[in-house]
Amino acid sequence: MLISGKEILKVANENKFAVPAFNAGSGQLLDAVMQACEETKSPVMIAIHPDELKFLTDSFVAQVKYFANNSNVPVCIHLDHGASYEQVIHAIQLGFTSVMIDASHLSFEENIEVTKKVVSIAHPVGVSVEAELGTIGDTGNTVEGGVSEVIYTDPSTAQEFLERTGVDSLAIAIGTAHGIYPKNMKPELKLDILKKTSDLTDIPLVLHGGSSNPDNEIQEAVKLGINKINISSDIKIAFTNKLREVLEGEDNEAREPNVLFPSCIEETKKIAVEKINLFNSVDKANLY
Repeated sequence: MLISGKEILKVANENKFAVPAFNAGSGQLLDAVMQACEETKSPVMIAIHPDELKFLTDSFVAQVKYFANNSNVPVCIHLDHGASYEQVIHAIQLGFTSVMIDASHLSFEENIEVTKKVVSIAHPVGVSVEAELGTIGDTGNTVEGGVSEVIYTDPSTAQEFLERTGVDSLAIAIGTAHGIYPKNMKPELKLDILKKTSDLTDIPLVLHGGSSNPDNEIQEAVKLGINKINISSDIKIAFTNKLREVLEGEDNEAREPNVLFPSCIEETKKIAVEKINLFNSVDKANLY
């Protein structure tokens, strides 16, 4: 069933779990995460970045809608890191039920103004809005991007931002980065910032860059108020690693998609199920 971001995260906020937001950058990845969510009875947000949408073309959204409308779990179609008003408008026209406007690189006041403009056009048509306060790091090869130096969210300004913009969820910067961390980089979440922000706000909080962070920190983040976690690199790496294995196998003539991809989908599904368990979203579809 297709629902909005506000609807899907309200239940998560009330019941202390995090909805997985998987960046499904292909039909095979979409198939894998939907199978995982249906088997575990987990709600899901299918996140699509503008660069992914450009590659997949607008027709891909119709495929996601088909999955959502024929699924027994709640599904939200989410624009990930929308960078402009135009990208947001386009996503709404395509049928996205949630959009993110990322103006976090701007000043506090400019971020508010850009976000307010998006809220003013999204809410009247029932589309939810996510914004970002602070900046997410970037480990390298991802479509989501990021910055080389993280600017942590200031908990004291978060509630003011929410009141002045009217957003439905807020992505906060507590030390995560998009992508998989290099071996010489040890990720460490600033859980004290999360706790202060959660204590001072009354809205679902979002964690970007959720791939490859220590499980115990992710679990604690969910307990402290994170209700949506974005996962992109982990599922894509599982898929491509298995595909390399298949291509380097004994069958040099393997070329048919129905031969190449099934095992890749299974490996991706395993990772998705691990994340669903980690986020405490197993069986939570029953709450909707």
